[in-house]
Amino acid sequence: MTGPHTIAREARPRRRDLAAVALAFAVVLGTTLFARGQDVTLVNVSYDPTRELYRDINDAFVKQWQAKTGQKVTIRTSHGGSGRQARAVIDGLDADVVTLALAGDIDAIAREGRQLLPTDWQARLPGNSSPYTSTIVLLVRKGNPKGIKDWDDLARPGIAVVTPNPKTSGGARWNYLAAWAFELDRSNDPAKAKDLVARIFRNVPVLDTGARGSTTTFTQRGIGDVLISWENEAFLAQKEFGADAFDIVYPTLSILAEPPVALVDKVVDKRGTRAVAQAYLDFLYTPEAQRLIAAHFYRPSRPEHADAVDLARFPRIRLVTIDGVFGGWGKAQAEHFAEGGMFDQIYKPGVPSR
Repeated sequence: MTGPHTIAREARPRRRDLAAVALAFAVVLGTTLFARGQDVTLVNVSYDPTRELYRDINDAFVKQWQAKTGQKVTIRTSHGGSGRQARAVIDGLDADVVTLALAGDIDAIAREGRQLLPTDWQARLPGNSSPYTSTIVLLVRKGNPKGIKDWDDLARPGIAVVTPNPKTSGGARWNYLAAWAFELDRSNDPAKAKDLVARIFRNVPVLDTGARGSTTTFTQRGIGDVLISWENEAFLAQKEFGADAFDIVYPTLSILAEPPVALVDKVVDKRGTRAVAQAYLDFLYTPEAQRLIAAHFYRPSRPEHADAVDLARFPRIRLVTIDGVFGGWGKAQAEHFAEGGMFDQIYKPGVPSR
C-alpha cells in the first residue's frame, strides 16, 4: 500500500510543475506577442511637393513617440497630385491621415468617401486644420531674360509657361486662381479674368499631373521660361540647383494657400491607429515640427516657434483668400474645375497664344 501512495504524492508536484511551466511559457509568449502588437504603421497620403518635409517630420515624430510611449511607429507616405490622391482615398486607399494641398480635396473625401471622415473635419485642428501655409510665386531662369514681373506677363506671346493640370493637381488650382484673382482685382471684370487665364494656358506646352512633375520639367528638362510654383518648391529649386540657376519673382498679388491635414476616422478605427494618428497630426503644431516646417520653406502657422533665419526669407506680400474672392473651395471647384467648368472652357490644347 505504501508504494502506490508514495507514487501518487510524487506525481502531483510534477503535474503542478508542468502546469507552472506551461503558464510561464504562455505569459512569456503573450508578452512577446503583445510587444510585437504594439508596433504600428501609419499611412499618410500627401500631395506632391511635401516629400522632403514629411521625411523629416516623420523621423522626428517616430523618435518622440517611441521615447514617450515605447511604441515603434513606421510611417509610410504617398505623394502625388492632390486631386489624384484624394480620388485614390475615395476609391479605397487606406489612409490614416491625409495631408493635401487644399480643403476642397478633403471635402471631396468627406462627401464621396463612404463616411471616411465627418464634413466638419476642418474644425478639429487649429488654423482651419492647416499647420502651415504657402503661396504661389513665379520661378524664372537666372537673370529673368524674358522680363517677367507679374501675372499678365505670362500671357504674352512667346512666353512658355509651366504649370500642372488643375484637374489632378491642387497646386495647379492655386496657380490658376491666383492669376484669376490678379485680373479680378485689377479690372473687377470676370470676363477679363477669364481671358487672361485662357491666354496664360495657351502658353503652357505641357501639363504635368502634379507640382513636382512640373518642377522637374522646368528645372531638369529645361522646358519653359517660367514655372508657376508653390513658394516652397521655388526655394527648394534654388537650394538644389544653386541660386545662380533660378530667380524667384513675387507677383504684385498672390493667394494664401492653406494646405490642410485630417484624420481619416473610418480607417483609423478599423486599423486601431486613432491614438497615434491623432498624435501625429497634433505633432505638426509643436515647436519642433514648426521649426522643421519653416526650414523646408513653408510658412509655419505658429511662426514664434521657427528660427528667425528661416522666417527672414519670406517677404510680406499682398495675399487674397479663397473665401474672400471665390466664396470657398466648394464654389470655386464647381465653377472652375468641375466637368464643363471655366477651366474646361478656356483650356484648348494646341491652340497657340495670339
